[in-house]
Amino acid sequence: MFKNYIFDLYGTLIDIRTDENDSELWKKMAIFYGYRGAIYTPFEIMNKYNEFCAQEKRKVKEAYPDRKYVDINLTNVFEKLYTFKKVTPSPELPALTANTFRCCSTKHIRLYDGVKEFLEALNKKGKNVFLLSNAQKDFTSPEIDMLGLRKYFTDIIISSEVACKKPDPDMYRILFDRHNLSKSETIMIGNDCVADIKSSYDFGLQSLYIHQDISPLVTEKLRSTWSIMDGDFTKVMPLVLK
Repeated sequence: MFKNYIFDLYGTLIDIRTDENDSELWKKMAIFYGYRGAIYTPFEIMNKYNEFCAQEKRKVKEAYPDRKYVDINLTNVFEKLYTFKKVTPSPELPALTANTFRCCSTKHIRLYDGVKEFLEALNKKGKNVFLLSNAQKDFTSPEIDMLGLRKYFTDIIISSEVACKKPDPDMYRILFDRHNLSKSETIMIGNDCVADIKSSYDFGLQSLYIHQDISPLVTEKLRSTWSIMDGDFTKVMPLVLK
């Protein structure tokens, strides 16, 4: 049916719950930075984090003025939180800090039922399998490995690495230019009616929408070719793999 399958990650393949506004998270991050000589109160580190995120976003917007939807690399923010306190981190420490932040903010993470079976079936049939995720590399890359997904993908594009995010069409252009893909041979599978489905429709792709508990509300007409509204990923394979 298709040669190329593009997947969203969170809410599509991975069921995850995180809380970055949890006061306990910022207490732990203040302690983590304090261990390395960067002394913060929980309130101060949360405010500086938000301030540096806004600075990074302005910088990326200046570099890519034609992109409507940009993304930043949060690892740069974690590094700034050290240098602001006159601490020079080792080259590895900002990424480790990003890992720690993600670990402390994650309440739940698992694969949806049927994900590995479908990815294995795609690989056995020689399909190209791509990941196109609005995410942070130093959050997402360890999670991909932890859940055993990396071996299934032909290529992985993460928004923090390319300075844009869905629904910006540049996310699709980067992937299609890199692999010389044909739109008629490609499907997008995702759980966000705008970031995944409307964006792929506007780009000229067929799509499958799967609605999960963490999906945004569907506030407009769904533009997907197929839809699964009960979150049952095991229904995907019969619809789009022949």
